[in-house]
Amino acid sequence: MNPAPGSVWDQLYDPLGSVPLSTLLAALPLVVLLGLLAGCGWPAWRAALAGLVTALVVAVVPVGMPVDAALAAAGYGAAFGLFPIGWIVVAAMFLHSLSEEAGALEVMKRSVTRLSADHRIQALLVAFSFGAFLEGAAGFGAPVAISAALLAGSGFPALEASCIALLANTAPVAVGALGTPIVTLARVTGLDEQALSAMAGRQLPLFSLIVPAWMVAAMAGWRGLVGVWPAVVVSGASFALVLWWVCIHVGPSLVDVIVGAVSLVARSVFLHLWRPTRPWVFGTDTAATGDAGCPAAPSLPARDVAWAWMPWVVVSLAVFAWGVPAVKGTLEGRSAAGRVALLPRSIVAPEWPVPALHRRVAKVPPAPRHQREAEEAIYRFNWLSAAGTAILTAALVSIPWLGLSWRHGARLFAETIVHLAPSLATIATMLALAFVTRFSGTDVILGLALTGTGVAYPFFAALLGWRGVALTGSDTSSNAMFGSLQRVTAEQLGLDPLLSCTANSTGGVMGKMIDAQSIVVSATATRLERAEGRILRRVLPHSVALAALVGLLVWAQAGPLAWMVPRVPAGHDTAPAAPRR
Repeated sequence: MNPAPGSVWDQLYDPLGSVPLSTLLAALPLVVLLGLLAGCGWPAWRAALAGLVTALVVAVVPVGMPVDAALAAAGYGAAFGLFPIGWIVVAAMFLHSLSEEAGALEVMKRSVTRLSADHRIQALLVAFSFGAFLEGAAGFGAPVAISAALLAGSGFPALEASCIALLANTAPVAVGALGTPIVTLARVTGLDEQALSAMAGRQLPLFSLIVPAWMVAAMAGWRGLVGVWPAVVVSGASFALVLWWVCIHVGPSLVDVIVGAVSLVARSVFLHLWRPTRPWVFGTDTAATGDAGCPAAPSLPARDVAWAWMPWVVVSLAVFAWGVPAVKGTLEGRSAAGRVALLPRSIVAPEWPVPALHRRVAKVPPAPRHQREAEEAIYRFNWLSAAGTAILTAALVSIPWLGLSWRHGARLFAETIVHLAPSLATIATMLALAFVTRFSGTDVILGLALTGTGVAYPFFAALLGWRGVALTGSDTSSNAMFGSLQRVTAEQLGLDPLLSCTANSTGGVMGKMIDAQSIVVSATATRLERAEGRILRRVLPHSVALAALVGLLVWAQAGPLAWMVPRVPAGHDTAPAAPRR
């Protein structure tokens, strides 16, 4: 029976009185969404809408969530999908349209081809290294949107550009967006932030070596990988070594920004010393046989190259500057120690508790470590500090630089909004589904199904994070959702909670490529609307395989490789451990 209006509703984690049946019930919205999208070839918006309706029915009828709270959760998710995520997509695609209209995109394509005509090298440069930089500076959908658009503009087939951008956006995500996923994990688990960062630094470097090789093999086959293995090694090794050192000795905040920049520089220098003997390009005999060469691109004046790339240099600097804590705090109207805020917070970053939802739903054990936790639901409209605003600022600066009139720029912006309207509606619906799942507690039901695996739990700890990111589209959200549950379960099984909690973040990143939000963003950036199902079918096997590999590493670190788990000094556990039952 539903509680009285306005009262707090406790989440129910076994609504059918049978763990297997309750788990199947909780999985139903996700099954409907992915089944219709990948299996039946439905357009993304229709599959998302069907999944949302299913999630609402499951939340209200068998689970017992109040109707007004369930509808409020859907509205909250839709609003979050439009801002800040949709805002990033709009700004990135507006900048892409400006570059295309001015002819800069063609110059960029030719300049990248001059650096290396090989599409494998271009994917490593743009998707892996530059994408990692963007992940560290902005996060959300910015790396996928910008990388996919740049690859498509460089001559990659749209479908391949989308899939490569999604595959590359994995290893950096665990510490992306200025370390926010690790910071959030520390807050919800009570574990030391630096210890979590150090543990991630003992897991992610291996996959920083694997992912670039995996990405090249996925696009060009094993023979294609062999032909470019020195560049792959340089890409992965430079990324992995810096990632390991920064995570362990510095912390999570600037990991991706630093490693992305170092990896870009290392590979650019290496390309002056080594080139593949048989360049590989999509759509040529090279792509078919691997034996033909590629014609050299005509030379370009340095001034033209600088002109074409400057908007993207500006956007990189802007998203980095916007992400610096001091700048972000100023733009959000927060005052530094001993100083008065320069901007009124009520204007630049207003917040509103979501009616019928804020502190209306409570998580209960075993999801939280404490007795009962009311869920906050506060919508923040930080329009000035948002990453999308940083990208839009760069786009506005670029209008006169590219030689376009302000009227022409305004027309392109309006056309971008109209063109993206269906995709924005899809993203909003996807996030509405994710938020209903989160606030109804069906995500915890799915998580609890993995906690009963006993000695195999370290393997499934990574899959729990993977499932969380696949559901929410965010490693940060997955850590907030399952971090506490990971710690409680580990302590009850006598395992090291540092290992299982970190696995939630490092395993979760492999779900980033299949979350509906990222797929829609990649399809939109490459103008592949209505092809979301094809993209999902392409990347799903890679996502599952990579998540399983993370799980195997975590399982080994709980046993024969236990020496890799850092020892946390006394007093660094910031919250009391949950009692073992």
